[in-house]
Amino acid sequence: MLEKLIIQKTLRVPVNTGAAGDSTAVARQLDVALLDVGFSASRALLEHIGALAPAPAMDLAAMVVSAVRELVGDHVQHNAYFIGFPDDVPDTAEFWTDRLRAAVFTGGGTATDEQLRDAAASGAVNLLDLPAYGTYQHTYAELLAAHDELITAAGDRVTLLRLGDAVDVEATRLYLALASSSTPLGEADLAILSELAVACVDGAQPAEIPVRENRAVLNGIRLVLGRPLVGVDTTTDVLRLACQVSGGDASLVTPTRFRAFRRPERRVLLAALNDVVGASPGKLGDVVRYAERWKRLGERLHPHEYDQWPHAQAVFEVARGERRISNLAGRAEAAIRAGAISSATSVLSAAPGLLLRSADRLLRLASEPERTAVVDAVADALGSASGRVLLSLREHVDNRLTPASARMYASRSRSAWVGPDERPPLPAELVAELSSLLDTEISARLPQQDRPLLVDPEVLDIALPLSGKAAEGGFAVLPRGSRASVSGELLRFFMYWRQASRRTDYDLSVLLLDDEFHGAGQVSWTNYRHNGVVHSGDITDATNGATEFIDMPMTTGGHYVVPQVYIYTGESFDEVAESMFGYQTRTQGQLGAPFDARTVRARSHLRGQGRVALPMVFARSEDGWQAVWLHLYLRGTPSFNRVEDNTFTTADRVRALMERRYLTVAYLVDRWRARAEVMTWDGRLPDEPVTFIGIQAPEDLPDGSEAYTLDRLSELIPE
Repeated sequence: MLEKLIIQKTLRVPVNTGAAGDSTAVARQLDVALLDVGFSASRALLEHIGALAPAPAMDLAAMVVSAVRELVGDHVQHNAYFIGFPDDVPDTAEFWTDRLRAAVFTGGGTATDEQLRDAAASGAVNLLDLPAYGTYQHTYAELLAAHDELITAAGDRVTLLRLGDAVDVEATRLYLALASSSTPLGEADLAILSELAVACVDGAQPAEIPVRENRAVLNGIRLVLGRPLVGVDTTTDVLRLACQVSGGDASLVTPTRFRAFRRPERRVLLAALNDVVGASPGKLGDVVRYAERWKRLGERLHPHEYDQWPHAQAVFEVARGERRISNLAGRAEAAIRAGAISSATSVLSAAPGLLLRSADRLLRLASEPERTAVVDAVADALGSASGRVLLSLREHVDNRLTPASARMYASRSRSAWVGPDERPPLPAELVAELSSLLDTEISARLPQQDRPLLVDPEVLDIALPLSGKAAEGGFAVLPRGSRASVSGELLRFFMYWRQASRRTDYDLSVLLLDDEFHGAGQVSWTNYRHNGVVHSGDITDATNGATEFIDMPMTTGGHYVVPQVYIYTGESFDEVAESMFGYQTRTQGQLGAPFDARTVRARSHLRGQGRVALPMVFARSEDGWQAVWLHLYLRGTPSFNRVEDNTFTTADRVRALMERRYLTVAYLVDRWRARAEVMTWDGRLPDEPVTFIGIQAPEDLPDGSEAYTLDRLSELIPE
């Protein structure tokens, strides 16, 4: 349903065109229901629902509540293994002894505590198969009955829902924003774009689609529905499209098994290839990089049957090696290997984006005379590169003054590899020169602001969303490297999963690190308690869904707290029916059930590749605790992953990310200060229209104002 999708993505409720009437009571009921899950309705939204007839008002209210409950993870029942959690959680050894004794008594035998402990320590007993282990021993209703009601606190989250326009207007607005995004979208947003592309296929289309993966998604829909393709200007665009409609990877990171294409589809794809190569034969050079995939695609398209498109046939001749083509990247690489850095720079100057992405390597290898030529070429290329490339290079050079303690490579699938940083640092004067050039170009591209900028201080530490691949979908999820202050007295992590077809055991764990990133303890299914941190108990089967919790008092020891999710056995994160991670904050006296939507601060999907998930880290600073988003997945082992076996690997990646300097919203705001009036949001409404930048826009901004909130921060990236 488009309405629910729009609410969850934009926090705007499309207007309902149902009959008019009096539903004031429905509006009041909705307001109460929303407060129970940490949301509130704007005055305009309540007035709109109150002016509808009862039937459409009830339908709209029910849909709104359902949408926001899903958004924060309240659409499922979050039970806990130990019914009294966080109280009445036994000592780990006592719990295992109790389970062992239950197994002995089931067999009619007797044993002393010492004998039971020896049996467990010997490894002769499979602890996970003990009676009543890993399955709920009480219902969700019994869990709720065992806990008092949550006591509301002033710090509980309240997220505002606003009244939007008609559903078709909202859908078109969101479609155009996603399709024309200057940064790559994450998996969740690509799925939204695909759904909206079907609804908007015959409506307004974006003037430009800068991200090629977005083009593939749109053209995949258009190909299937028989509409003309848009924005195809390279051979690789056609390859991405073929991958997309085959259900594969349009980013081309992983190979795709191509499906059979209908004859009309083959004609469209081959005609597009013919037009691209006919207009620019040099684009045949792109084919070599993906030669094997082109050969597999040729087996499905049968280009030899279409002599009217000779340029398309040439693509597959290059892929098969029947025609030799030298591409730009190959010529540059040959020059670098020959030590001719100036020649390599000259070759790469024809592709500004590739030159800027290669700038560090060229500068490291260049002699003093050549270095000046490289800097000049970089300066000339700045005006032709995208804003995202400029910002990426600006962030990169800011981290090149000294070698990193570890060099980490994070892929588009959010998996990570860490190794030693063997690159020599760039000279300080060179970093300063490049930074100045980039700052000047980026500043010039920022849109002119006719209104003052009103900036919420909480948004300043959010990393610029240079790629949606560096984040998961969900609620209040921030890009990798973003920092958010954490208030309250208690942190509660939660992880939910529901298996699709086979027994699946996920384990929520916490690793504590000191200020030197050395292990300082852990809490998991093998150790229920440590220094005040408490585990809710291990669930080993999630046929009907399962949740594990960990409580962490803010006074706990350790400098870094790293919650993690391990796959012990069963389905991967992208195979399960559903999986999520999130955190809540509470005061010590709030009580309540283990999960309460009003205390949820963030909730993210778990859909990456790997057997270990590192969604975020919590770091202690002089001003309190901060949540720092990681969005990483480690390969792990096929089965039996445990926190004890990954301490060093996890600490390595956490350290690499924590020591890296990210470009944040504060960087763009500083660039704007020379061109516009910048004010800090202090909770008071301005008297004149403003451009608001923040986590959540306040209600009743003056008419004519514009707000950039979490769902629109990518629009701040200059083109």
